[in-house]
Amino acid sequence: MRLSDTEPFLPHPFDHNKRKEECGIYGVIGVKDAANFVALGLHALQHRGQEAGGIVAYDHETGFNSARRFGYVRDHFTKKSLMETLPGDNALGHVRYSTAGAKGNTAIRDVQPFFGEFSLGGCAIAHNGNLTNADSLRKELINRGSIFQSSSDSECIIHLMARSIHKNHTNRIKDALSRVEGAFAVIAMTRTKLIGVRDPRGVRPLVLGQIGDGYVLSSETCALDIIGAQLVREIEPGEMIVIGPEGIESSFPFERVSPRPCIFEKVYFSRPDSILGGQSVYETRRQIGIELAKESPADVDLICPVPDSGTPAAIGFSHESGIPYGMGIIRNSYMGRTFIEPSEQIRNMGVRLKLNVNRALIEGKRVILVDDSVVRGTTSLKIKEMILDAGAKEVHFRIASPPTMWPCFYGVDTPDREQLLAATMTEEQMREHMGVASLKFISINGLYRACGVKSGRNATSPEYCDACFSGEYPVEPRDQIAKGFEMAAE
Repeated sequence: MRLSDTEPFLPHPFDHNKRKEECGIYGVIGVKDAANFVALGLHALQHRGQEAGGIVAYDHETGFNSARRFGYVRDHFTKKSLMETLPGDNALGHVRYSTAGAKGNTAIRDVQPFFGEFSLGGCAIAHNGNLTNADSLRKELINRGSIFQSSSDSECIIHLMARSIHKNHTNRIKDALSRVEGAFAVIAMTRTKLIGVRDPRGVRPLVLGQIGDGYVLSSETCALDIIGAQLVREIEPGEMIVIGPEGIESSFPFERVSPRPCIFEKVYFSRPDSILGGQSVYETRRQIGIELAKESPADVDLICPVPDSGTPAAIGFSHESGIPYGMGIIRNSYMGRTFIEPSEQIRNMGVRLKLNVNRALIEGKRVILVDDSVVRGTTSLKIKEMILDAGAKEVHFRIASPPTMWPCFYGVDTPDREQLLAATMTEEQMREHMGVASLKFISINGLYRACGVKSGRNATSPEYCDACFSGEYPVEPRDQIAKGFEMAAE
């Protein structure tokens, strides 16, 4: 296996105050120059992780080849010189935002896909999610002689496969994943097969597409569209799908449990042009805005989204309330890791480097800002100040998710609980802290209705994972409990 040269990572000039994205995974089989298609797919999934990306390709003549880079896909995987090092009809890729790896000190060895050379041949693995028993597994594997190359929880899967006694990759993957707990959507690639697996609760998404005689596995449908692939279906919770010379085989190797897909995929993570659970993500977010307008109306002059994630909800709020919609905040689309390292004075401008207020529209008006969430509240405070500085009479916030009171342990990088504003303040205290005329979150039942559950949230068996709002974790975060984390009282 050949690893291409790597480049240094330039840190992003902003302090992130929202949830950080998860990861995106993408695999292609049976298509000439598959790595080029994977690069396009990863570009479409870039919103799920901007820290780093990697591709492993398999060619009958040169074997497995790999390239891993820090930064955006467009900065690296569009270069002919790099893509020529990744020949073959099968390829697997991953875009990353760190979860259980070393935060703030990421090494190139943490960038997926991971690769293992076994007695029965090589296998590459790409994982979206987070393993809640990774610490205990890692300790056990190291005690038994495993040598880890990364700080990522995902590497446990490779080591578990290596220790399996089964005689083929498919059964080794089943064996390995039967040992892990938490959330996982996994794509594995061998010399002849592409294998996709979702955890039994289906917390993380995975879809199957077809392009010509070949197939695609992807975190989202928008990454099928970019290469002209047709959506076949979603991989079901707990399903393993094996695509090879014999066709497609499906099985359900894990104990069946009630599905609990992540509800925040619909609120924020997935791209609005994706289809999730048979529903348009855009339409779901528009419906969230409609529910918000019904639950928390206000006498204002203008509805403005906090771009870009608040836009569909703001459109829905405007439609339901009859209050005009306007782009009161304009986003600088070219702000990214390639921005020249700013001076400390420029760095302190923070949000203003990314967002600018449309003063001509805002001045003299009472404004509702629609945003997807409030985590630490720091960004919301800065945006409020910008709106007031532009001459707005009043600033109100409407939030397209319930208060974030609990951290996520299933692949989303949220702050510790004591850093979550809603975990330490009531809604009224948050309003006073933010200094706005009003602050209202959508109710948990309103969110469920917007997601298509007409009766609202079922308290005994919720249809989604909403632990970040409710504190009800569908899979016990064993490693975190061992570190002293206290779950919500039943």
